[in-house]
Amino acid sequence: MIAWIYRLSHWTALIGGLVLVALVLLVVASVTGRALIDVGLGPVPGDFELVEIGVGIAVFFFMPWCYLRGGHATVDLLYMHTPRWAQRAVDIFSDVLMLLVWLVMTWKLWEGMLEKKEYLETTFILQMPVWWAYAFCLAGAVIGCLAYAARTLTQLGLASEPKGWTLDAHAGH
Repeated sequence: MIAWIYRLSHWTALIGGLVLVALVLLVVASVTGRALIDVGLGPVPGDFELVEIGVGIAVFFFMPWCYLRGGHATVDLLYMHTPRWAQRAVDIFSDVLMLLVWLVMTWKLWEGMLEKKEYLETTFILQMPVWWAYAFCLAGAVIGCLAYAARTLTQLGLASEPKGWTLDAHAGH
């Protein structure tokens, strides 16, 4: 099960990367269209709406993999000089705390999505239902909850990481 969560997090990060590549292409097309208005082209309608939604989706899809790889930004001023048992306690405490944060964030995304759907809120230019963006972000948040739970279980010794798994060399907590 843990290995499946790690693979799922990896695949969602790749999907997040594809979303960002698509956004880059969209922005290039829109800027090029703006520059060539004189020859009959124009900006992509709703480009900023799509970028706003796409970046949110990409972030939620990247975060689980980033966490599992140990890629979060940290402040190691005191951490590096504490005994190993204290470092482990900080790791476990922060993992449990972040799992709680992700659970609350996922719950609030769920509530927000239901509210946007109930009130039929749409984007201004494209008239795209806003709840669609919430749904995609919610999928990433659920995967994030699974990733945080899996990592917390491995930190507590209740599960083991997949074979051959290593954290990034420069990662810390």
